[in-house]
Amino acid sequence: MPGAEKRLSPESLDGLVLVSNPAVTPDGRYALYTAARVSLATDSYESSILAVRVDSSEQFVLQSGPRDTCPVPGPDGRRYVFARKAEQRDRRAAKLPGIELRLASIDAPGASQLVARVEGVVSLSWSPDGKRIAAALPVGRPDEDVKEVETLPVWFNGKGFVYKTRVEPFIVDVDSGVMERIELGLDWLQVGDVAWSPDGKRIALSVATDMLRPYLLDVYVYDVEAGEARVVAQGLRGYGELAWSPDGRLLAYLGHRGERGFSSHQKIMLLNPETGSLECLTCSLDRNAVNTMNSDVRFRSCLKKLQWTMRGIYFLVSDSGRVALYRVQPGMEPEPVLDPGEAVVDEFSASRDGSTIAYTMMTPTEPKELYLYRDREARRVTRHTEAWRRRYRLARPRRFSFRASDGTTVEGWVLRPPEGVAEKGWVLYIHGGPKTMWGYGFMHEFQVLASSGYTVVYVNPRGSDGYSEEFADIRCGYGERDYMDLMEAVEYAVEKLGLPRDRAAVMGGSYGGFMTNWIIGHTGFFRAAVSMRGISNWISMYGTTDIGWYFVEDQLCCTPWRNSSLCWDKSPLKYMDKASTPTLIIHSSEDYRCWLDQALQLYTALKLRGVETKLAIFPGENHDLSRSGRPKHRVKRLQLILDWLDRHIAGANED
Repeated sequence: MPGAEKRLSPESLDGLVLVSNPAVTPDGRYALYTAARVSLATDSYESSILAVRVDSSEQFVLQSGPRDTCPVPGPDGRRYVFARKAEQRDRRAAKLPGIELRLASIDAPGASQLVARVEGVVSLSWSPDGKRIAAALPVGRPDEDVKEVETLPVWFNGKGFVYKTRVEPFIVDVDSGVMERIELGLDWLQVGDVAWSPDGKRIALSVATDMLRPYLLDVYVYDVEAGEARVVAQGLRGYGELAWSPDGRLLAYLGHRGERGFSSHQKIMLLNPETGSLECLTCSLDRNAVNTMNSDVRFRSCLKKLQWTMRGIYFLVSDSGRVALYRVQPGMEPEPVLDPGEAVVDEFSASRDGSTIAYTMMTPTEPKELYLYRDREARRVTRHTEAWRRRYRLARPRRFSFRASDGTTVEGWVLRPPEGVAEKGWVLYIHGGPKTMWGYGFMHEFQVLASSGYTVVYVNPRGSDGYSEEFADIRCGYGERDYMDLMEAVEYAVEKLGLPRDRAAVMGGSYGGFMTNWIIGHTGFFRAAVSMRGISNWISMYGTTDIGWYFVEDQLCCTPWRNSSLCWDKSPLKYMDKASTPTLIIHSSEDYRCWLDQALQLYTALKLRGVETKLAIFPGENHDLSRSGRPKHRVKRLQLILDWLDRHIAGANED
């Protein structure tokens, strides 16, 4: 970038603004959003709520923070509710719910009134008359001392102990704060989404009712006047988000029937609440109808992932490293509305008539900003990250593709150090999921690696999103075709991209951590490895993590007592007698998605093998350390990675 002098370092995270939650008012006159500044001084994300006048692009502050998020506009286009994280100043306050749900008006910036104190917000939907809100809210807390557990899961990533927590539906009067629980007559439930019908008479809810199979969702319709609910669909899967048609006759459902288990694409399905019939509106796309792009410059958002307007149902589509905004109407084929090219439409919301769309967008060299789309014209309306970008040299990736040994095309990107930075070596960086994707999203971490002299190669192997369901489906075959794709990408990088064979490292997190662990037990090609929040033993993963007991069975096709040999055959720990790669292991103490035992088992095995190994445990962090952890911890993590690479890769130049 012209005039930029500095190279990005781990500390460059400081001052970066994360733009999120672009919420357009139903009348299309305003767009509300959240801006969160990363602060190393306070070791926090200082968030405020702003608004933009759509006609003039004039911006003004609605709530100055520092812990205000998730604006949800009401039907009148003036009032909105938002979440404020309360300060816990004393022991008495610590026992109160930590989130304040507050009511405010666009006409009175800075003012707000408390509606309710809640443990969190899962889903909100305004009544058409603007007097009430349907809300899915967590209820219950774990025991303060001895934990007496009788339910699953015991804990959940990012939430802690949840064995006494349920997500229940409520109707909240926004002026008085009176909360009325919606009774569904269930012994156990977790509400995923709520949607108030256009006529104000009904509320649709997606609800998990089976504790042992919480991924199964039923759809209920609640009659507000009669106080009665009925089931209109059962045994669905996926995100479970709901949206009523403008005439209130039909429901759009975001999810699937589990055709390929957790490898299934999310689809827009049309549900008739009277007959229970389901019709898939997006199956012809054979692409995932949600955004699964990996990025580390996001902040909290409460936006829905689909919206039904007068112009049709809007939703995002992940496709070959890009994310575009699509629209579909019953009886018609899906069509793109906003195709950003080599970029990512990250979130969106639309006005009631569908004519105005607010969205955030990012590119590999530009973090997220707010954009508006109206009259078939898109324009950028915020420049929160411009000054930050001017300070640094940012590298631009180049796409490549190759034909795998079975004839399938595999896509990837290479990010070389910016001009003037000498190359020390390169890194194969593997994404998590596995059903997520790399592509044209912004990754601060990649830019830091490139600025430090490391070329980054990132690939979408089999199991990734952005392609067909068949491409994404690696159930029962982890470490097979996906491993081959990655190692064939390595050969391509050496032979076609000219990267040095003797100065390569491998790293990744979650599924990428699993694959890093798998790789060091199957090849000695890499001079260094960094395994983050990974999996080393599927048998212990099954019984210790928040989703383990059903995720392992679905993806690995085994349980510890049924086909256990397959669980062990697919566990990287089994192959540590062949490992020799110096390995840095990074894990969080409260990672309940891939529990700490995974890191400890790997570390112990490598140490006993005499392999150079280092374990870094981050206290108080969870599975999302690299994306939303405390800023100082995020900086420390990057420093550890660079130190490890400098020791084992850059040092190779002196061998």
